Amino acid sequence: MKFETDAIHVGEEPEFGEGASGDVVIPIHLSSTFARKNVDSPTGGYEYSRTSNPTRNALEKRLAALEGARYGLAFSSGMAAETVLLISLLKKDSHVVACDDLYGGTRRLLGRVFADNYGIEISHVDATDAGRVEEAIRENTKVVWLETPTNPLLKIYDIGKISEIAHSAKAFVVVDNTFASPFFQRPLGLGADIVVHSTTKYINGHSDSVGGAIMLSDEKIYEKLKFTQNATGAILSPFDSFLTLRGIKTLAVRMQKHQENAQKIAEYLLSHPKVGRVNYPGLPSHLQYKLAKAQMGGAGGMLSFEIKGGAEEAKEFLSKLKVFSLAESLGGVESLAEHPHSMTHSSIPAEQKKQIGIYDSLVRLSIGIENSEDLIEDLERAFRSIT
Repeated sequence: MKFETDAIHVGEEPEFGEGASGDVVIPIHLSSTFARKNVDSPTGGYEYSRTSNPTRNALEKRLAALEGARYGLAFSSGMAAETVLLISLLKKDSHVVACDDLYGGTRRLLGRVFADNYGIEISHVDATDAGRVEEAIRENTKVVWLETPTNPLLKIYDIGKISEIAHSAKAFVVVDNTFASPFFQRPLGLGADIVVHSTTKYINGHSDSVGGAIMLSDEKIYEKLKFTQNATGAILSPFDSFLTLRGIKTLAVRMQKHQENAQKIAEYLLSHPKVGRVNYPGLPSHLQYKLAKAQMGGAGGMLSFEIKGGAEEAKEFLSKLKVFSLAESLGGVESLAEHPHSMTHSSIPAEQKKQIGIYDSLVRLSIGIENSEDLIEDLERAFRSIT
């Protein structure tokens, strides 16, 4: 079936027969434990909700279907998903090659947790040139970690080319697909081994549930991840699983509207006299525009731009927005604006932010599904207020 159909039906097929109720929407299974008739065989395969839960299982099936994967795992947050993944793939003295324009929380996890405490070596590179990835790979490289599009500069990386390079060195390729969503990009089909998401963002889409996900097709790695998830307890609750299942049903129509609005706003910003660089993969001026067109089914709903007046004017602009909420996170139906330098990426040292290109004049927008004219009017009103 096509994406839109899978997003509504996979994992929630009505059950019939003796004892079945024919639910069109799967119930929220709140039970922490499951009774069995005899010692040796759990009822329906369920023993304890940390290990497995019917509502979470339904979500995991759908997550796998969305990314064209065999397996899906749902976690209590995107960072929990990343932590379980790294614990499962790395050993002491392992090496990770990661893109430089990386979500601040992921960079903090790699550097201040795994590198500082467990002897993992991390190399950050500008992966827009796949050759830099190849140069950074060592004999002990176990993982190549990419975000594409990146947060917050919306860089695009060639998943296929980088995957070939990594696989020749027997390294796994992990792609954070949060910004694009599986509606606009499927990294596994391009050569990646594992996909991670913050389901808090587009997959749930309503800013009312924190969660994470891993999707993959390798059975051996899946079993290792499943074991680690159960051992660490980094699971998504039944209620959050239900909310995420419900949110996914409108993912296709939401992503289309997110992109439609983002394209209009990016074009508006591009011609604004108070705006410098605009970062959006749907603009021909984007440095990886051709790659984005080839690799993605759409440019998505995220963009960033620089205000010419610098940090003070950027902060003043943000404080004057009315329709856009000044908040971290992204991917919800409502539009959000934030200052990466002092908010989502504040944990990155100032010199590193400068090297990456995250300046204090940078503003990031998560474009919602409101009326685009209202959003542009709100932006224009904030620009006019800058002294």
